[in-house]
Amino acid sequence: MKAAYYKEKGKFELGESQIKKPAKGEVRLEVAYCGVCGTDIHIYHGVMDQRVARPQVVGHEASAVVAEVGEGVSNVKVGDNVAVRPLQFGEPHPFDKGYAHVGKNLKFIGIDAPGAFQQSWTVPAYCLHQLPADLSLKHGAFIEPLSVACHDVKIGRVKEGERCLVIGGGPIGTLIAYVLKTKKAEVIISEVNEKRVNMLRELGFTVVNPIQENLKERISELTNEAMIDCAFEVSGSAAGVDAMTEVVNVRGRIVMVAIHGGEKKKVDLFKFFWSEIELLGARLYEEEDYEEAIQIASSAQIPFDKLITQVDSLDNIQSIFETIDNNPAGMKYLVDCQV
Repeated sequence: MKAAYYKEKGKFELGESQIKKPAKGEVRLEVAYCGVCGTDIHIYHGVMDQRVARPQVVGHEASAVVAEVGEGVSNVKVGDNVAVRPLQFGEPHPFDKGYAHVGKNLKFIGIDAPGAFQQSWTVPAYCLHQLPADLSLKHGAFIEPLSVACHDVKIGRVKEGERCLVIGGGPIGTLIAYVLKTKKAEVIISEVNEKRVNMLRELGFTVVNPIQENLKERISELTNEAMIDCAFEVSGSAAGVDAMTEVVNVRGRIVMVAIHGGEKKKVDLFKFFWSEIELLGARLYEEEDYEEAIQIASSAQIPFDKLITQVDSLDNIQSIFETIDNNPAGMKYLVDCQV
């Protein structure tokens, strides 16, 4: 059976998938599809070499079919279609206050442990969520990133009728926008890539390109000067950080979704004082977010096929990552692990 191994910066190699018989509490999966995440791109660029043991199978946005179950497993059975919540919690720590999904001893499966770019994958049973029979495995690969979006919106405490801005219309930003629509919020997306702008408009979203228009002024027009109740910073850019404090209203909320590593960015703290703004961090997801994501995915409210830029096989893993690097307008790339 095949597996794609990250070897070094800019290089994947095809090899053998190490078939591991499931131990007590484990399940062996036949991976169907695995989406390429921004984290996988960071790994490919060598940014996470200090964390990823090489050669390493990475990938975590997976749908799969249960092939074997270990002793004591009762939440799934052989033949079930599942999505994987790739978190290994480790020992609880007082610092965590019970929030294991961001705990001190959290390990991420697909980064700190072997991931899903392989045909056979053995994981803890508690990681698995059953998928409805009428949800395709291709669409099931969206459950992990959609769970991120559900968690972000939950952290933002968005209510029906609120005005929301998503800064960054990439895959996660677009899924956040769709989750906001399920909450009956008003949604505006800020995006600088004109190809994505056009695609998002075709999908029915109100989109502002801040390179071509003054974002603050345009939002003021669109909201009759009421501005934004909750903004989601998904761009990871200095411009996005500048914009987020300019557009929210009194007691508005800002949800920090993007990972702002590297060079520190200036934040206008006076705005937080002046308008009693809240800044909220959002990382990963909890079990309930997965269940909500599955419910949304099953309700046919998101046109997943229109968000898929390309589907290719494990054999072509290197070219998939090279293509992503050369196509900043792309949305979701899926790896078919069984072809």
